[in-house]
Amino acid sequence: MVLLRSVLLFAVLAYLAIAGFMYVQQRSFQYFPARAGTPPQALGLTGVTEERVKTPDGETIVLWYSPAQPGKPTVLFLHGNGGEISGRHERFAYLQAQGLGVMFVSYRGYGASTGTISEQGLITDALTAYDVLRSKGVPPEQIMLLGESLGTGVAIQLAAQRPVAAVALEAPYTATVDIAQDIYWWLPVRLLMKDQFRYRDFIAKVKVPLLIQHGDADQVVPFAQGRALYAMANEPKQMVVIPGGTHDIILDHDVWAREVAFFLANAKPQ
Repeated sequence: MVLLRSVLLFAVLAYLAIAGFMYVQQRSFQYFPARAGTPPQALGLTGVTEERVKTPDGETIVLWYSPAQPGKPTVLFLHGNGGEISGRHERFAYLQAQGLGVMFVSYRGYGASTGTISEQGLITDALTAYDVLRSKGVPPEQIMLLGESLGTGVAIQLAAQRPVAAVALEAPYTATVDIAQDIYWWLPVRLLMKDQFRYRDFIAKVKVPLLIQHGDADQVVPFAQGRALYAMANEPKQMVVIPGGTHDIILDHDVWAREVAFFLANAKPQ
């Protein structure tokens, strides 16, 4: 009996220690930023300005901006949880080559932006970038949101708070806490997780055309999450399923081309 009690006590203490460690270190399991902060010109991009902008809470974020050709919309791009915008320069060049205006947001804690990463921080950064676009004279009916992976939730929150013309999402989710709970089923994730990105609670507020693209073999964001988010969304909406597609569909030029066509079709004349 004494041995059994000792084993149970050890198991409980070990569980609490693991839970405590996961709680303290959780953001290191959720975000994987790169901090090189390479400027666009060093990556071969032209016609791009790199701007450092203060957020309402005092951080400095980096924005890459290229204006649209006459009559074309502007894409506000919100990246995923890994890397930084300099690692996505090919996508910037691709959108720019289609004549679209482009703004890439380097979230706080990523690239050369200051600050500590958090859900609210990322949303604040996206709202700040949107306001910068508006200050440049880009009207809401010409602003297109493009979210990649983790950035899909940020795009949903932004569209719920600011007027935009359309939203395209790559590998979206209902909530990061839903994904984490499936992975760490043995932990009380819903109680411990700080940045839950519960964007299933905001998708109903998005009332503009929506395009979702998701691979049905996604190993990072389960396809079922994207399908569930699509079911919750308002019309008009479209979902493109990439058979056998993994999370790497975010690098697929066919995915990018569909987004460009979607944006051009939903841009309102100025």
